[in-house]
Amino acid sequence: MHKKGKTDAQRAKVFTKIGREIMVCVKEGGPDPVSNSKLRDLIAKAKQNNVPNDNIERVIKKASGADNKSNYESMVYEGYGPSGVAVIVEALTDNKNRTAADVRHAFDKFGGNLGTSGCVSFMFSRMGIVIVENTDQDEDQLMEDCMEAGADEYEIGDEEIEITCDAAEVGNVREYFEGKGYTIISAEAEQVPSTMTTLTDPEDVRKMNLLLETLEDNDDIQNVYHNWEQKEEIAE
Repeated sequence: MHKKGKTDAQRAKVFTKIGREIMVCVKEGGPDPVSNSKLRDLIAKAKQNNVPNDNIERVIKKASGADNKSNYESMVYEGYGPSGVAVIVEALTDNKNRTAADVRHAFDKFGGNLGTSGCVSFMFSRMGIVIVENTDQDEDQLMEDCMEAGADEYEIGDEEIEITCDAAEVGNVREYFEGKGYTIISAEAEQVPSTMTTLTDPEDVRKMNLLLETLEDNDDIQNVYHNWEQKEEIAE
């Protein structure tokens, strides 16, 4: 029961965060996913996260209504975690002071410090990442599909295939692979680090985990990116 409760709580937070993204998107580009490609991508993201259609439609209707007073603003915070791990925090908030205070408190509490704009973003590149299920696809066909879709690279894992593309093309690449019958696990524009930082001190590892958990648990925060390379323990 405890495990189920935790899962439900996490699912509710996913609903909340995607709902905010949809509301902002509808206010900026309208409620029609045919003409609003970003909304089309968010609806796909919501469905990939098992958000019920009724919930999606309710948020779109609320966002497009004349009585919608919600006013979320996009904010980006940059800073360092323990031992200089670079961290980028993306938020959608209706209270900048509250969110900034929460983010600063999390960094201070767990051995990091909030920096100025641009202090770590130069270590990241915004890229489109499409993850599809690996069902033993023929690699020659996969390569051809990537070229046709306009993707840049792919990496085959045991269970998933990671396809990278231009951040602005992630929706088109997702739709292409969907049309080809691939099972899409996720498709988003993400901040990808160019260099990685390894933590060797167990206390730094503990604090970094707590920092990420605290940030991701905050409803105002949409995405957290970092360049911490987590090493798996090798059993002797």
